[in-house]
Amino acid sequence: MVYLDYITFPTADEEFDFFLAQKRTCYDSFYPFQVLSKKGFRRIDFEPITILYGGNGSGKTTALNVIAQKIGAQRESVYNRSNFFEEYLERCFFEWGSEMPDNRMIITSDDVFDYMLNIRTLNSGIDQKREDMFKEYLEAKYSHFQMKSIEDYEKLRKVNMARSKTQSKYVRNQLIDNVREQSNGESALMYFTEKIKENAMYLLDEPENSLSAENQLKLQKFLEDSARFFNCQFVIATHSPFLLSMKGAKIYDMDEEVVDVKKWTELENVRIYYDFFKSHEAEFEE
Repeated sequence: MVYLDYITFPTADEEFDFFLAQKRTCYDSFYPFQVLSKKGFRRIDFEPITILYGGNGSGKTTALNVIAQKIGAQRESVYNRSNFFEEYLERCFFEWGSEMPDNRMIITSDDVFDYMLNIRTLNSGIDQKREDMFKEYLEAKYSHFQMKSIEDYEKLRKVNMARSKTQSKYVRNQLIDNVREQSNGESALMYFTEKIKENAMYLLDEPENSLSAENQLKLQKFLEDSARFFNCQFVIATHSPFLLSMKGAKIYDMDEEVVDVKKWTELENVRIYYDFFKSHEAEFEE
């Protein structure tokens, strides 16, 4: 599904006209001006999966945040915008394709890290609660408790449960709804599968962070299926070869002096991986 058809950014000439009109001289940066224009990056025509490829400083995250703000995408983490961000947005134009999706969201690395930290904190609390419940189990199992009033019902229930279950089953039964046993990578992958819903548009900033090669492949398959079967559109800033290889993805190479559309096998980062493994091919066949 293509919800967002295209977006345009101001040209170098349009930016020059803006600078001529400025009376403020106390700034040494006019970000995000002069980031995309110096790459000749004037327009993005979107597909169901569009990828902004490039290394640090290439401008891919800048472009992603400009798009997100221009289309009114929801975000969880605060984005540190410059004094000129709104004036830059006024010079950007976009058009929806068939319709505007109700759910439009940008997901950043900070969002994923915060989610993993929350799970880690939860697990830390669960560890302490588990120890407390071990003690509770032993007290309940070997107590000589007799119910004297309705207020004692809950304690009687715990005594009966303790006497009918092993210690591990008792504790697991009490904590089952709260325990999260995933690794960091599994938690990061789970974040995407929980957040991404059907009939929506998502902008993803380096989603491969914190994911192993195996989990990057799982994310790749999940995103492909979401675009193909569940009417999702994705704009992704990444340099992961696993995500770059997604079927039908349109890739803008922002490492070039003038941004160009390329096949994933033509990208420098991918070629480095290819050449490395090719040079060690015999070792894999031993």
